[in-house]
Amino acid sequence: MNPSIELCSYPGLDERIVIVRAGDEVDAVFVRTERFNVLIDTLGTPELCRTALDLLEEKAEARPLIVVNSHMDWDHFWGNAAIAGRAPIIAHAAALDRLRDPATQQILTDRAGEESRFRDVQLIGPDITFSGSMVLNGGDLTLELIHTPGHTPDHLAVWIPELRICLAVDAVEYPIPEVWSRSADDLRLIRSSLERIRDLDARLVIPAHGRTSSPSTVDENLAYFETLADRVGSLSESRLADTQLGSASGFRLEDFVAIPDDMPSDTLVFYRNCHETNLGATVQAHIEKRKSA
Repeated sequence: MNPSIELCSYPGLDERIVIVRAGDEVDAVFVRTERFNVLIDTLGTPELCRTALDLLEEKAEARPLIVVNSHMDWDHFWGNAAIAGRAPIIAHAAALDRLRDPATQQILTDRAGEESRFRDVQLIGPDITFSGSMVLNGGDLTLELIHTPGHTPDHLAVWIPELRICLAVDAVEYPIPEVWSRSADDLRLIRSSLERIRDLDARLVIPAHGRTSSPSTVDENLAYFETLADRVGSLSESRLADTQLGSASGFRLEDFVAIPDDMPSDTLVFYRNCHETNLGATVQAHIEKRKSA
């Protein structure tokens, strides 16, 4: 069953920006400019996206629509079929590699077997891709699409300099973000992307998960990775090889961040898995550092 769609805001958020919330699943973002409207992400199914567009119709004020896919994770782009043919879809060039990866189709096949709501999903890719960064000039507002890899290779954040707002999507997350793999390179990328977002000195930083707009979340994410690196750095060679390290005292998720009392159990399991990946990447980075010393 699809989650319900709700249009939301945050204290101090400009009225031209609307949070499109699909229950506890994900937040997309709608931005109205003088020249066009921009929808950052299309949610997890075409039905969800169509419902969101219907709710946004009054705020859209009959302007042309542009869609940005922040990255090719299912909850961010599986709604693309609701947009195809009626608006251009923009993504980073690396999104095409992910779209062509057989694993992407396999994820859809698996989820469609588990939940009927995914059975009508079609994998629709972007119409326009770019490398590096891209700027959408809306007249009153500028949307800078910034490549922020690490969570995924194709990940984008959106910077609106006139409002000093960063739509960080999954590059920033509460309580913790997730690195793409257990590779030291991916760990370096996500930390670099977090630093880039921090250096924007944003007034508001809005991720797609965690229901927060506080810039302090970026600092907390960076502090989490720094503490992770410090604790891994103190380990012996034998402890570094421990495949059960994540369940050991001092290395559990709750040893690094506070877990909200009201966090659903399945969400907690998800973030524990994220932490395991982050820990694995941190261990790999430290092993490589020791070898090169």
